[in-house]
Amino acid sequence: MLDIQNLSVSYGAVTALRDVSLHVEQGEVVTLIGANGAGKTTLVKAISGLLPKTAGVISFKGKEIQQEPAYCITRMGLIHVPEGRKLVPTMTVEENLRCGAYCRNDRPEIERDLGRILERFPRLKERYKQEAATMSGGERQMLAIGRALMARPELLILDEPSLGLAPIIVDQVFDIIQELRSEGKTILLIEQSAVEALGCSNRAYVMRVGEIAMEGTATELLDDENLRRAYLGMD
Repeated sequence: MLDIQNLSVSYGAVTALRDVSLHVEQGEVVTLIGANGAGKTTLVKAISGLLPKTAGVISFKGKEIQQEPAYCITRMGLIHVPEGRKLVPTMTVEENLRCGAYCRNDRPEIERDLGRILERFPRLKERYKQEAATMSGGERQMLAIGRALMARPELLILDEPSLGLAPIIVDQVFDIIQELRSEGKTILLIEQSAVEALGCSNRAYVMRVGEIAMEGTATELLDDENLRRAYLGMD
């Protein structure tokens, strides 16, 4: 579904990504892990059309998209839940959710999807007319994922969905990801909670200083002693 070949991104004279190649197959959950500053968020912003590319090819569903603007990429079905959620704080839960369907014109199906998301996230139903700014971090993360699902994504990018959340809420976020995986959703997951992320993934890539340092199945990477020490904090 997603194929990246030799992608490079620069900020002025500074190279942030260098010859990055990866792929995500339909129905997979693929995790991208690495230390702060490794280039993970830069990579997903480049995929989503939010950053200009220096070189390389990005293909989504067989179509090259590296020159496409972000709004066109969104309409193709590649939906990005950014780090920090990026909700509209003065809008209600309902309004933020409906923003996710702004590219759609199938009104009856939009209403059905809205109902399904409120069933999936009962807390959002409780907060339906409440402004996003008044919600907890975990509730805002659920809202950000719900908003993305309203777009009916073919590929969902989740950038640091557990960042800044209490451990019990982190568990809930990964339960949601597991549910989406069981439903056959295709997900590219960027996470610092590497053990939990690998536990719900098919495959993973490890980034280091703007490059892919390692790749393999989630099981292979969890069993790799060097990776366990360097990235997972495990002996």
